[in-house]
Amino acid sequence: MSQSLQNRHRISRQLSERGIQAFFFIMSLISIVIVALIFLFLFKEGIPILKSVSMHDFLFGKLWYPTDDPPEFGIWPMIVGSLSVTFFASAFAIPIGILSAVYVSEIAKHKVKEIIKPVIELLASIPSVVIGFFGMVVVAPFLQDTFNLPVGLNVFNASMMLALMAIPTISSISEDALNSVPRSLREASFALGANTWETITRVVIPAGLSGISTAVILGMARAIGETMVVLMVAGGAAAIPQSIFDSCRPLPASIAAEMAEAPYQSDHYHALFATGIVLLMITFVFNAAADYLSNKYKMTEN
Repeated sequence: MSQSLQNRHRISRQLSERGIQAFFFIMSLISIVIVALIFLFLFKEGIPILKSVSMHDFLFGKLWYPTDDPPEFGIWPMIVGSLSVTFFASAFAIPIGILSAVYVSEIAKHKVKEIIKPVIELLASIPSVVIGFFGMVVVAPFLQDTFNLPVGLNVFNASMMLALMAIPTISSISEDALNSVPRSLREASFALGANTWETITRVVIPAGLSGISTAVILGMARAIGETMVVLMVAGGAAAIPQSIFDSCRPLPASIAAEMAEAPYQSDHYHALFATGIVLLMITFVFNAAADYLSNKYKMTEN
């Protein structure tokens, strides 16, 4: 009887494990299918614009006048606008995010860490529309008065607001990467006579470079894909910015601003979906780069 009971328990456990495996497999498959359907839908609605304009003219054209006769569908100014605000946002966010992560992980005392870490994480929970409103009401007039600008809604304003949104992502993921560095590496460094600064710069950061590089790329990806902030504070000018204080219109802002006005199945409608494809491809490149760098530095560490 005992042998029979053991067999039943073993069979029951095996069936339970297989059921759990099947459940997680189905959930993963559903996620893949949803992403694939999004890709298919975007391409189905965006590709028809190539019947009216060549891919070169669409990607590198400098004029965006979808309601003119004939219309112009050049998104190069919006691509430059997206890359510009992302570049300057990264210039603000990456040093602050990484240095704050180093401070919280390696330098701050426990009581200070308990205060700083929740504040950084709270910054990530602020709605983007609130950050955009702050940029419009507070930052834009300040820039306009300080630098004697015709308008305070520009690349610089949008970059600062996007940096505020990217800092928590970079800081949190970088801190996790630094915390995952084995304690034994730090102790070995101190045993060899290195001070705290040398240990951080020559041991801890290189060992956590995989996670830090992933944090940076994901922070940049969030900045380039953000819609509400750039819609509110970038200025909305569909022209190539000549300076950091010029207005611009990044790709997400263009889609959000015009989709409600585009007639269904018109060239304008298809052009906006094609713009979404370009934005999706850019974010895909950022995520692929994060995965590549993560795996590269992991192999180097091993």
